[in-house]
Amino acid sequence: MERLIKGHKHFLAEVFPGRKSEFQLLAQRQAPQWLFITCSDSRVVPDLILGTGPGDLFITRNAGNVVPVTGTNVDGVTATIEYAVEVLHVKEAILCGHSDCGAITAALKGQDLENLPKARLWLSHVQAAFHHRQPLNPADGTSAELASLIRGNVVAQLANLRAQPSVSRAVEEGRLTVHGWYYDILTGSIEQYDEETGQFLPLLK
Repeated sequence: MERLIKGHKHFLAEVFPGRKSEFQLLAQRQAPQWLFITCSDSRVVPDLILGTGPGDLFITRNAGNVVPVTGTNVDGVTATIEYAVEVLHVKEAILCGHSDCGAITAALKGQDLENLPKARLWLSHVQAAFHHRQPLNPADGTSAELASLIRGNVVAQLANLRAQPSVSRAVEEGRLTVHGWYYDILTGSIEQYDEETGQFLPLLK
């Protein structure tokens, strides 16, 4: 806790004063351009990776960067997506998976989650990843099988995202563009899924 308190003191003394006018505007309203859907993993820090700041990204996170299949059940992820699209009018939605994902590792290894009943039910949403496995990439080394399934999960969750009524409507009307990303923690690089070719390609050309 002391580390967090020290960090907050630094923010109040060194960061906030120089950006006070920015925070005054943010206190009145938010107008993010991007909806960012990613994993809860502590190693994925969107603002650090993308050079964004307060007010830029509207973020929803969960184990396995899941977008539950549209249905009658209410959940925080799809409610957040709906709000981002219909109220905040974000221009782009990004579904971002990452290397060494614990949720996909559990699915791949068939780990016993008896003591994690909520997690077990939640991870049923990633089973579709097995139907979208990507080709093994030698660059992934000993993690190639896991990485192919993680990329497959991005494809699966991207399909679920597109199936959300608010997203489907906004895409059809040209108000929203949807992207699927794979972030590699070891190299810091991002791949983007090309739906025309069915391949993950480097985000930076």
